Amino acid sequence: MRAGLILLCLAYVLSQFFRAFLAVLTVDLERDIGAGAEQLAFASGLWFLTFAAMQIPVGWALDRIGPRLTASVLLLIGGGGGAALFAVATEPAHVNLAMILIGVGCSPVLMASYFIFAREFPPARFATLAALMLGVGSVGNLVASYPTAVAAEWIGWRWTLAALGVMSAVVAVGLWAKVRDPAQLPGEARGSLLDLLRMPVLWLILPMMLVNYAPAGAIRGLWMGPYLGDVFGLSTAQIGQATLVMGLAMIMGTLAYGPLDRLFGSRKWVIFAGNLIGALALAGLVWKIDESVWLSVALMSVVGFMGGSFPVLIAHGRAFFPPHLVGRGVTLMNLFGIGGVGLAQLVSGRLHDATIASGPVAAHGAIFGFFAAALFLGLGVYLFSRDSMD
Repeated sequence: MRAGLILLCLAYVLSQFFRAFLAVLTVDLERDIGAGAEQLAFASGLWFLTFAAMQIPVGWALDRIGPRLTASVLLLIGGGGGAALFAVATEPAHVNLAMILIGVGCSPVLMASYFIFAREFPPARFATLAALMLGVGSVGNLVASYPTAVAAEWIGWRWTLAALGVMSAVVAVGLWAKVRDPAQLPGEARGSLLDLLRMPVLWLILPMMLVNYAPAGAIRGLWMGPYLGDVFGLSTAQIGQATLVMGLAMIMGTLAYGPLDRLFGSRKWVIFAGNLIGALALAGLVWKIDESVWLSVALMSVVGFMGGSFPVLIAHGRAFFPPHLVGRGVTLMNLFGIGGVGLAQLVSGRLHDATIASGPVAAHGAIFGFFAAALFLGLGVYLFSRDSMD
């Protein structure tokens, strides 16, 4: 199981890379294939929405087939094939299709790990293990920053994506060879996603799940690049360095959140306090939208750090899932978390297109204001949720 979890962590490194690398390549992709900021926002949104939609069949597959085949087959076909298609793209439509395929390939990786944690480890350790996997796997977020900018300058973005496709295929074969499926539980075949949706306790948690990761995922995944380039005139290499800073903040935030529920004896209030600070940082970013590149990077890093409550939110909901629906439960939570980023990218792309005539400052201010408003609304609903501890 140890070797399988290490390989799942490597697969998650790839998943984190694929959701964040577009921010660094915005200049290159617009120059080479005519993919502008709005088109890349749409492609990024397709990745997140595909990833989210796949959580329903992935949840069924984890409960019925197991994580071994689910993760290995999808990563091989979607991750390897999608990266290969991206490497030969000649127009924005090819990028869209490639991001859809990559979204399919990445969709089971983290949830396969969480499924194993839920089945093989004590419930009280779930949040810490989930945060550790998320934090270590987020190295892919760092690789998708300055190192990707350097690779694009040295060997070109096409060869960079081709290499990532080969790596995806190799890791997929390793998952097939090394991951071990947990033993099935009695009553495994009973129950469905509808049983989870009939639980009122989840109705006040899922809206927070929808907006929790959206600001950090959308900013780091795309908007950080166009914003710093349009408003402050940063180069590809400088954008890569800035995204590296935010990526580090996201990793540190995820690892910091991991043990806090046991330290404070509450999941709800840890999540609420952290996301309130993140929402205030977004409001500050709107207020000081063009004042200082250092202040802007610092505020976006605060958003990234405070948005790391994703695994604690998963643990909050997981405490209410019946054992035979753990696979579908964690993937339902992930559907809302990743789907929220996809929706945010689609809306933010339209906001950019609608406001860019007023200048880049107004356009990016509208985008960050939208993220702040969504997070404040989610916090308002989450305030009435029921806490959970194991």
